[in-house]
Amino acid sequence: MNLAETAAWTKLRTHRGDLRETRLRELFDREPGHGPAMTIEHSGLVLDYSKNLLTAETLDLLIELADERELGTGIRAMFTGEAINTTEQRPALHTALRAPAARSIEVGGRNVVTDIRTVLDRMSAFAERVRSGQWRGATGAPIRAVVNIGIGGSDLGPAMAYQALREFASETLDVRFVANIDGHDISRTLHHLDPATTLFVVSSKTFTTIETLTNARTAREWLLAALDEPAAIARHFVAVSTNAREVAAFGIDPANMFEFWDWVGGRYSLHSAIGLSLMLAIGPDNFRGMLAGAHSIDEHFRTAPPRQNIPILLGLIGVWYRNFWHAHTHAVLPYDQRLSRLPAYLQQLDMESNGKSVDHQGNPIGYDTAPIVWGEPGTNGQHAFYQLLHQGTTTVPADFIGVLRPRHDLTEHHDLLMANLFAQTEALAFGSADDTGPLRGHRDFRGNRPSNTLLLRHLTPYTLGQLIAVYEHKIFTQGWIWGINSFDQWGVELGKVLATKIYAELTTDQPSAHDSSTTALVNRYRHARK
Repeated sequence: MNLAETAAWTKLRTHRGDLRETRLRELFDREPGHGPAMTIEHSGLVLDYSKNLLTAETLDLLIELADERELGTGIRAMFTGEAINTTEQRPALHTALRAPAARSIEVGGRNVVTDIRTVLDRMSAFAERVRSGQWRGATGAPIRAVVNIGIGGSDLGPAMAYQALREFASETLDVRFVANIDGHDISRTLHHLDPATTLFVVSSKTFTTIETLTNARTAREWLLAALDEPAAIARHFVAVSTNAREVAAFGIDPANMFEFWDWVGGRYSLHSAIGLSLMLAIGPDNFRGMLAGAHSIDEHFRTAPPRQNIPILLGLIGVWYRNFWHAHTHAVLPYDQRLSRLPAYLQQLDMESNGKSVDHQGNPIGYDTAPIVWGEPGTNGQHAFYQLLHQGTTTVPADFIGVLRPRHDLTEHHDLLMANLFAQTEALAFGSADDTGPLRGHRDFRGNRPSNTLLLRHLTPYTLGQLIAVYEHKIFTQGWIWGINSFDQWGVELGKVLATKIYAELTTDQPSAHDSSTTALVNRYRHARK
């Protein structure tokens, strides 16, 4: 049945009209314990969703919608390895990456957990050799810098997690990340590095991604210009890929290729060998701690009832705002500088997963799907775009993320940071009015701006794994309810195809045959290039 024709959808549309004039202040006044009543906790992770424009009836109807869309069936299908990526006929088994070794999950009659653990053990052994100085470069010098070369999920996840977990990283390794094909990225990254002590991790599933391979070739030229020995590549490059032939053709020893699988989407791949650079930084034990945190949320998502299920609740609340309040964007606002890359990571995770306009059968759908995800860390954002959040004409649902205990001893700093977090959610929800004096209206904060608050006790590999898995499953919940495939990304392909054609035109004299705008731009660049 079309989503918009389900009984629960119809009820929710009517219910939305009933709440048109409802104020968050009323909900809190009506129920003194409203905040604690809409707060849940799992393994130290806290979600307070009380500052949302919803009631117990709203929640009942959203859960009814999830039941009508058979969300439980979808969850079971994902965890058991059914081919829920229907356009590519693949499972979506990122949860298997953090499953216990004793778990059996079969794909094509093979227990993939065994394969995962084999690769994880190889990664761990390699990371220990590099970190201890046993792995040496071509000149016999130990590795002092690691450069991860990837793009999309092969960059955003490891880079975000490294920024979050720097306090757990080795002090003897300088870990850097290159993604953009813009030459400024790799030239700045390589600046002041010593080729003799630098290790490159080239991450590309097919080992044909044009941005990644262009950067990798530049890195190889940089290395060989200094060491002048082709055999040095095998000591300074490792690969994360599935294409052993292309890896070997590049000059990397296939014995130093770490495998992952086509049932792991790039944006879901941090917990696979794509996380090798992160493991090199924080060590195998901490990396496994991150897997354990993600697994704890996997089990919570799989088994907890909807009213006590953090990812399901976040997903349903997102559907409520996107489809019934027509909220076009969603802000992620971490009040922790270590999580400064989290909004960028979640942009890909959410918008590449659910930025779809057709259902599983390829039919156009008549309702909104993924919101535009954006954000910056607090308190920086407060001095940039919070004006719009408080007094703009657009309602922006937001997730505020805080960490109760920092890893520094600057108590005043953290007190001020957390005071701002709590104050902002209160101000957005309840506002204040100044209806007198010459600035009447200008100082009027209407409130009724919704938000969730997520709190971690500490920011550790375990709790970062939890946070990542919460958002993965939130996104799955929404995609399943919308009836779309959250695990393909055909929308990124057309631009790549056209770029290949235009690249040939930029570097030769062949005629450019495009629309008048594109043709003029190509010719302008050709002129500048000469």
